[in-house]
Amino acid sequence: MSTEWREEDGVIYFGVTSDGTTGEAWIKRLEGNGFSVEDYAKQVLRSPDFKPTSGVTTEVAVLKGMLFEDNDRITKKVRTEANKRRLSKPNAELACLIREKFTDKEIEAMGLWYVIAMHEPINDSDGGSNLLHAGRSGVGRWLDAYFDRPGSRWSRDNGFAFAVSQVSSKH
Repeated sequence: MSTEWREEDGVIYFGVTSDGTTGEAWIKRLEGNGFSVEDYAKQVLRSPDFKPTSGVTTEVAVLKGMLFEDNDRITKKVRTEANKRRLSKPNAELACLIREKFTDKEIEAMGLWYVIAMHEPINDSDGGSNLLHAGRSGVGRWLDAYFDRPGSRWSRDNGFAFAVSQVSSKH
């Protein structure tokens, strides 16, 4: 297991720190490092609702999809479980920070294919509300966006990223 993360009772924990990267700069940075950024993800990153932070350290909790029964693995129930655990919605930039921090092998070692940042949904150009996610696949490292509704069903091998706490770092 990586020293960058730990797992306890089906929940993966790690920390990330934001650096003020704008959505447009994330596209250039990720693509420049060999990542694929899907079109809907680009629309979310270019949205005025994507608001980066700088110097904010977030302790992240990823609820693994296996914690939920197949019929209960829907957005509304995932968010309800997060609320019970006193987890909060992260900034949308979390998906970018996760994609950059972990290799596909590390995401695989977590037992996941995708890590969905459960931020406030951001609309794409079609008006659909989306959540950014970091994914691995046989064809490369991805940053993508999923259309999100309260009844959206998710896979067992998805992880749902929430903020445990956010602390501004001192410079």
